[in-house]
Amino acid sequence: MALVIAFMPMTANADWQPVEIIKTYSITGTSGAQLYDSIGERGPLLGPKVRAIAHTDFKLTWTRKYEPRPDGACTITVNIPKLVITYTLPKPAGRLPAQTRSSWQKFIAGVEAHERVHGGYIKDMVKEIEAMSVGFSVPDDPKCSRIRVELTKRLGEISKKERQRNVDFDKVEFSDGGNLQQLVLKLVREE
Repeated sequence: MALVIAFMPMTANADWQPVEIIKTYSITGTSGAQLYDSIGERGPLLGPKVRAIAHTDFKLTWTRKYEPRPDGACTITVNIPKLVITYTLPKPAGRLPAQTRSSWQKFIAGVEAHERVHGGYIKDMVKEIEAMSVGFSVPDDPKCSRIRVELTKRLGEISKKERQRNVDFDKVEFSDGGNLQQLVLKLVREE
């Protein structure tokens, strides 16, 4: 028997808003080059030996209500996300000389703007999940167990697409002449 998935006409909860938090880690130095070296020593770890300038992470939980229907189907009738996005950015520990401070302000504004693009991709992903799962229904599922398996498959596909968007964006930003590469060069040269 083929599994037929249905979507009941329901609306997404447009009232939710993500919580966005900025965390900092301390770096040292009085020149752009010293600050960048400190980022390399203290930046967020992305692997055993790979450090980043900054990082965007998130925690996503859902309030969902799965309701068995008289026809034996199970439908999601409530689907409210709770999204917390955390941006981790470097912050100089001490006072910077005027020229370095000016370069730093341009650098960190560009880095934060970059990270907020990643945050935007996360918000887009949550909206896509919400849109596809509000009213999501699986037939012949009176105990609402098959619906969770089907939902998980679809969420995996959406999540994979979001991760690829981030990879593609970073490739462009860090490429020769890319925005982040230029930000780093200008910081180190104190432009």
